[in-house]
Amino acid sequence: MANITVASDLPPLPAYETRPMPDLLPFISDFWLLAILPHIAYWVVSLIFHVIDIYDLYPQYRLHTPEEITQRNLASRWEVLRDVIIEQVIQIITSAVLTLSEAQQTTGMEEYDVAVWATRIRLAQRTLPSVLGVLGLNAAAISKNMAATHPLLAGALAGGHYPFLTTTLDDVTGAAVPAFATWELLLAKAIYWVLIPCFQFWVAVAFLDTWQYFMHRAMHVNKWMYTHWHARHHRLYVPYAYGALYNHPVEGFVMDTLGAGAAYKVACMSPRMAMVFFTFSTMKTVDDHCGYKLPWDPLQHITSNNAAYHDIHHQSWGIKSNFSQPFFIIWDRLLGTMWTGDAKAKYERTRAAAAEKKKDVATGARTANGKAKAK
Repeated sequence: MANITVASDLPPLPAYETRPMPDLLPFISDFWLLAILPHIAYWVVSLIFHVIDIYDLYPQYRLHTPEEITQRNLASRWEVLRDVIIEQVIQIITSAVLTLSEAQQTTGMEEYDVAVWATRIRLAQRTLPSVLGVLGLNAAAISKNMAATHPLLAGALAGGHYPFLTTTLDDVTGAAVPAFATWELLLAKAIYWVLIPCFQFWVAVAFLDTWQYFMHRAMHVNKWMYTHWHARHHRLYVPYAYGALYNHPVEGFVMDTLGAGAAYKVACMSPRMAMVFFTFSTMKTVDDHCGYKLPWDPLQHITSNNAAYHDIHHQSWGIKSNFSQPFFIIWDRLLGTMWTGDAKAKYERTRAAAAEKKKDVATGARTANGKAKAK
């Protein structure tokens, strides 16, 4: 329980009683929802792109032709599926460990926490008379002139003095105590429910981008790390959606799983926020490997780091560039690793080469079949 005020002229903070937070969904605990939700999103988004790919629904937006997928990739779809499932098992185990390391999630303090922010807003208003005084303005006189027509503004200019705002402390004594203005509570709620979570999300995104850029680049600079770990991911010269997590297990843990988990801890996110962060990060990663430049795909317009940008990194001529993932390209810009050449011409050459190779294979098959019949 708590009911503490900073000063007698401040509104009292409400009492609170904490209790265990109920699960978000009635049919599954938050523990398991956090563990599996990113992977459900992974396969839902992947299967959508898989259908688009298999039935060639939007050929005008393809980054590569179907011939390139079959002829240039060095890993079979079954090998990709196997390694993705292995990495997802590792991620589920890691999620369980992260959740168990957290204190039990509780609820009941929200109104109290909002009131704390409203108190901070009230205290911040006390600096207004001094600030206006520096500018040569008499805050007291301005407040007095506005009191009749704009009482709330007058109260703010007076340093957060609202003698007309009161509430009853309890029904027994009927004692009147100071109260918060509506705008103070609305601003406090915006800070608590919107601004702080957005800041935490931004910190997590910035941390993950930084972590993955430098780990990713290190795996290209260090020959041992590239040969033993990262080379497996580059067996997909033509990425497709469900190959997003096709990695060596060590690389997958170090660069993806550990990076996202550390971002969650650094940003001091709650498990509910982690659900959003992990799921969104997973969807973004899948989309970055989808192989399509879709004009109506919102994930491809959030930043410049999208499927077209990352696909360049998977090509032999772009493998030393475009290391940034999964959100922004700030590190590529700052450190000069962003591709600046003519990618269009190179894509056209690889398409033509794949088409010619398919034609040669078909011709060879017909020739072999004809010789077999002649015998």
